[in-house]
Amino acid sequence: MPELPEVETVRQGLAKWVTGRRIAAAEVRHPRAVRRHVPGDVHFAAVLRDRTVTDVARRGKYLWLPLDSGDAIIAHLGMSGQLLMQPATAADEVHLRVRITFADDGPQLRFVDQRTFGGLSVSEGGAELPDEIAHIARDPLDPQFDDELFVARLRGKHTEIKRALLDQTLISGVGNIYADEALWRAQLHGARPTDALSRPAVRRLLAHVRDVLGEAIVAGGTTFDALYVNVNGESGYFDRSLNAYGREGQPCHRCGTIMRREQFMNRSSYSCPRCQPRPRRPLR
Repeated sequence: MPELPEVETVRQGLAKWVTGRRIAAAEVRHPRAVRRHVPGDVHFAAVLRDRTVTDVARRGKYLWLPLDSGDAIIAHLGMSGQLLMQPATAADEVHLRVRITFADDGPQLRFVDQRTFGGLSVSEGGAELPDEIAHIARDPLDPQFDDELFVARLRGKHTEIKRALLDQTLISGVGNIYADEALWRAQLHGARPTDALSRPAVRRLLAHVRDVLGEAIVAGGTTFDALYVNVNGESGYFDRSLNAYGREGQPCHRCGTIMRREQFMNRSSYSCPRCQPRPRRPLR
């Protein structure tokens, strides 16, 4: 699933292409793509007609496009969702789910989703921040992210540090890939108990989370297959800079020890046995 760097890359591309443009029509080609819009696909298309996109914003892994009506289009990419800007003459994608055309007859906004886990919806009155995603915490790149509140809340939890990093109500935008990368940089094993970490240790980890996310945005995100691309259909290249994720059996870039893979929440975690020793007393 795309994480903060991938979604932010898409946001930046969308902001360039759709801000200030008036929507002529929205065509829903698969109802599942707008299943979160409870009134249905006909209503979805109707409320977007003749509305102008005023901005493109992000909270964690969600995007929203504020409209001049005060409403907003919420976009969640899910596992395979893509928001692409395409000329009207471009052939329809195999998995095209929603097409938004604009009054200027310029490039169309197309939502393409092979697995249909993602989707679009309209949030009534949600231009500033849709109620549907207001429960999601700010991400560490947000200027209003409160470092000390995060430190206190994390240390107040009785859980493993990696689980805490993936808790979108505590800190948003961080997924499996970037959690592993930040933990490698901080030399912490993901099973370390949060309530056993010192405040300086949490602050160091947070700094590494920011560094990893920022560097990944510059690289356009991480691409392992053709499902994640930016609005121009281009892949990111942060996978070339990964120090932990996916490197089982390869030497640690810091100490040379062979990297390991461990099961974690039906996923995989990657770490260095020497740089990131398992906690002596696992969390119970």
